[in-house]
Amino acid sequence: MRQERIGIIMNGVTGRMGLNQHLIRSILAIRDEGGLLLPDGRRLLPDPILVGRSAYKLEEIAKRHGINRWSMNLEECLANPDDAIYFDSQVTSRREEAVTAAIEAGKHVYCEKPLAVSVDGALRLAKLADKAGVKQGVVQDKLFLPGLLKLKRTIDSGFFGRILSVRCDFGYWVFEGDWQLAQRPSWNYRKEEDGGIILDMFAHWRYVLDHLFGRVTAVSCTGATHIPHRFDERGKDYACTADDSAYGIFELEGGIVAQINSSWTTRVYRDELFTIQVDGTDGSAVAGLHECKVQHRINTPRPTWNPDIPNTVDFRAQWQDVPDNGKFANGFRAQWELFLRHVALDEPFPHSFVDGARGVQLAVAGLQSWSERRWIDVPSLLE
Repeated sequence: MRQERIGIIMNGVTGRMGLNQHLIRSILAIRDEGGLLLPDGRRLLPDPILVGRSAYKLEEIAKRHGINRWSMNLEECLANPDDAIYFDSQVTSRREEAVTAAIEAGKHVYCEKPLAVSVDGALRLAKLADKAGVKQGVVQDKLFLPGLLKLKRTIDSGFFGRILSVRCDFGYWVFEGDWQLAQRPSWNYRKEEDGGIILDMFAHWRYVLDHLFGRVTAVSCTGATHIPHRFDERGKDYACTADDSAYGIFELEGGIVAQINSSWTTRVYRDELFTIQVDGTDGSAVAGLHECKVQHRINTPRPTWNPDIPNTVDFRAQWQDVPDNGKFANGFRAQWELFLRHVALDEPFPHSFVDGARGVQLAVAGLQSWSERRWIDVPSLLE
């Protein structure tokens, strides 16, 4: 069995997501298992070079994980013909410039969302990649979660009949950073650094809604900065200028209405940090990151509304689990494997830069809706 090296420039792996999900649980996991097995018996062996702005952090990560290449010079890395892929999980404000340079260097590009901070910027990258003839892809990890894969299976089976509505809750309490360390970096709360939950999470909600239920056609959004002051990584007090919560209503093709609450200022009282309920004429489902439960119309009880007596019904016990029926890989790794096969074998990869531009489009529309206090139409972005 022959191993075939594929060099990957990984920019931004000193951050939480880049390090844990992309480097450790995806690329290194594939490497440590001897590479990605291809249909012809070859194994595609990732060889990452870590890129960033902190020599100390890069060297420490490289030593800890048995990586022999790291650099603070992106230009030199892009000039190396032995590395075919550029991956970007930097802060959003640096992404467009770096991705442009990678495309111009002839690299295939895979990157985190949002792809850019403007629709024009995202579409420019898509056109630039197409013109250069390089492979392109955007991370859309939630589509690969076990709970959403089971939900997709349920949708495809026709279980719901006609889908009527979708309701999502996402979020958790991010500590302010004074008496407990914050779980998110301070730039997330600075508008001038392209922070904010709308720009971050609406890119997710776009691909979830589009791919599972139907294209988003309009949005009404209210954002908020509920916590006005936080403490940064050095313990210094700073003013929050970006939204930490968003309350959105989305109209989808087919008459489906979706409601999504996104918040870094909510305490969790639900089974998972993300839950999505789908109601249809023939059945309903509630899915999270891992689980999916359903209730069909034939099994739907007749609840009685009586506020004068305590409720004695265990409503959750009346729902059934959608079984795993197989193993689910880490969602980030599953999408990485698709992109590696896309590069090595020219197999299809559905999540292009245009898909990423659609996420940016919804975020921009959500921010506009909040600013102007009105519904915003979301026109189609063609491939």
